[in-house]
Amino acid sequence: MSEDTQLPLASPDPVADLLAQLRAAAPQVFSEGRVDFDKLKAMLGDQIDQSPERYGLTWAGKGDAFRNVRAPSIGTLLPMPEDSVNWDQSENLIIEGDNLEVLKLLQKPYHGKVKMIYIDPPYNTGNDFIYPDNYRQGLDDYLRFSGQINEEGILQSTNKERSGRFHSDWLSMMYPRLFLARNLLRDDGVIFVSIDDNEVHNLRMLMNEVFGEENFVVQFIWKSKSGGANDSRFVATDHEYVLGFARNAAALSFNLDKQATVTTNYNLKDEKGEYSLDRLDKQSLGYVESLDFPIKGPDGKIYTVHHKDKANKIARWRWGKDTVASRGEELVFKDGFVYTKNYKKEGAIPRSLLIEDRFGRTRTGKTSLAEILPNAPFDNPKPHKLVEFLVRIATDEQSIILDFFAGSGTTAHAAMTVNVEDGGHRKAILVQLPEPIDNSTFSTIAQVTRERVRRVIAKLNKENGNKKSTRGFRAFKLSSSNFRIWNAERTPDDPAKLAEQLQLYADNSGQARGEQDILYELILKSGLPLSVTVTAIKVAGATAWSVDNNKLLILLNNSTSREVLRAMIALQPQQMLCLDAAFNGDDALKTSIVLEAKSHGISFRTV
Repeated sequence: MSEDTQLPLASPDPVADLLAQLRAAAPQVFSEGRVDFDKLKAMLGDQIDQSPERYGLTWAGKGDAFRNVRAPSIGTLLPMPEDSVNWDQSENLIIEGDNLEVLKLLQKPYHGKVKMIYIDPPYNTGNDFIYPDNYRQGLDDYLRFSGQINEEGILQSTNKERSGRFHSDWLSMMYPRLFLARNLLRDDGVIFVSIDDNEVHNLRMLMNEVFGEENFVVQFIWKSKSGGANDSRFVATDHEYVLGFARNAAALSFNLDKQATVTTNYNLKDEKGEYSLDRLDKQSLGYVESLDFPIKGPDGKIYTVHHKDKANKIARWRWGKDTVASRGEELVFKDGFVYTKNYKKEGAIPRSLLIEDRFGRTRTGKTSLAEILPNAPFDNPKPHKLVEFLVRIATDEQSIILDFFAGSGTTAHAAMTVNVEDGGHRKAILVQLPEPIDNSTFSTIAQVTRERVRRVIAKLNKENGNKKSTRGFRAFKLSSSNFRIWNAERTPDDPAKLAEQLQLYADNSGQARGEQDILYELILKSGLPLSVTVTAIKVAGATAWSVDNNKLLILLNNSTSREVLRAMIALQPQQMLCLDAAFNGDDALKTSIVLEAKSHGISFRTV
C-alpha cells in the first residue's frame, strides 16, 4: 500500500508546507526534488539581499531555535473528562503540557482558525524562567519533567544572568513558539504579548522577523501600578507593554472601544442621528496632488484645499473624487470651508495608552483572583479587565482565542465574561505547563488553571442562570502517542537489534490505554478540532465512532470485514479510519476497500 493510506502520527513539518507552496508557484527552481538555490536567486534577481552586512536580529542559539520549529512532535493529547466541566457541550479547551509540543500538535486541526492570541510569557527578570533546561529535546524531557516516565525529573532553570545567555535563552524559548503561533492565526487574526522593559526591545524585533514589520499593529502602554516601586533605582516604573501584531494587517480591523469616554461634542443632528463637523482638508496627512482638486458647492461656489502657504503646499482633502461624489450628502459647506458629518458612534477608536482604572492594575488582578481562588500562588496575575478589553476590540462573537502561557486562566475568564455581555460564543484554548508549586491545595500551576476556570464558570452560571448553559471546558494532557512511532534518530546499528525493533513495530499499538485516548489522538491527527461531537454508532453489527456528524468515521476493532467497511462507506463520510491490524494481513481486502472508498470520494486510511 502507498504511504498516503497511512495516517501521519507526527505533527506536520512547516517547512514541508512552505516547499509545497514554492513548488506550486515556481516548479522551475527544483532539481531532483530539492531547491536549486542558484535558480531561485536568478529568478528573484535584485530581490535577494547578498550584502555581507544587513539589518536583523541574531543571538546565540538562533539556529537551534529554528531547527526546533521543524522537529516534529510524536506526542498526543489525552482526554481528561473527570477534570473537565460540561464535557459533552463545551468547546473550550484547557491543555496541560509544554506549550511548544502542544502548538505543534495543534498545527493541523487549528491552522488558520484562531482570531486572537494573548500571551503573558515569563518575563526575563533573571530569576523566573520556568522552562526545563533542555526543553529543546522535546517530548521525552517533558514526560520526565511531568512524571509520566520513570526517570529522574529534569532540573528547572532560573536563567541566572551569570549564565552569559540572559537574553539569548529567552529569545530561543520565544522564537519557535511565536513561529508556530502565527500559523494558527486567521488571515484577519492578531496576537497580543504582554512584556516589560527587560525584553520589549528584543521582542519587538523578534516579532518583526516572525510576523513582518508591516504587520505591526500597536504597542499598548498599560499602567500596571497605581504608583512606582519605592525601591526603583532611577525612575519609578508603573507601566508595562502589550505588543500587537497581525497575521495580515491589510485584513485586520478592530472593533470600537465601547467603554471609552468620548470627548467629541456632537452638537448637530439630522435624520441619521447626532453628529459633529470635521474639516475635509487636513494639513497633517501629507500632500497628494490627486487629493487637491476643486469641489463645487450646492450654491455653485467652488471650494478648494486651504493652503497656509500657497508656494509650499502641504494640505489635501481626506476624500478622493469618487468618495466626494458618492457621499456628497455628508458634506457641509460653511464659512468658506468643506466639512464632513462625523456621526456619533457607540464607542471610540482604541487608544494606545491604557491608563484608566477600567483596564485594571496588577493589584486588582491579584485581588480579583483571590476572590475566586483564595491563596492562589500568583503574585502578578494579569487583571481579566485588561484581557477583556483586548477581546472586545479584536474578536467577533464566534472567535477562537488562544493563550499558551495560560497561568491562572485569566484569558478564559475574560472570554467568558465578554460572552455574557454580548451573547457571544467565543471559544478559549488554554495551554499551561504543569509547573510544580509549593501549595497546600495544588501541586501544579495547571491544576490552578483548571480550578480557576471551573470557579469562574460556577460564578457566571449562578449570576446568569444555569439553564442550557454550554459554559465549561474539555481538559487534555500532553503525553506520548498511543501508537509506536518510528524514530529514525534511535535506529540501532546492530542488525539483530534492528530486526527486533522492526518486529516490535509490526503491531504499532504502543500503549495499554483506553479507547477514548486512541479515539482523540486519531481525531487530532486527522485535522479535526478537539471540541467536535463524537458518538458511537452501529454499522453492520460493529461499533464505530461518528465524529462531527459523520465527517470522520473511526473503527477501532482489532478485526473487521468487507461488510462492515462497506456499511461505513454507505454513510458517505469525508474520511474513514481503522486499525491496520484489523485486516489481519489481508492486503487484498485493504487495497479493494481503499479503491472502493476513493471511488465514492472518501479518504480511507489506516493507522
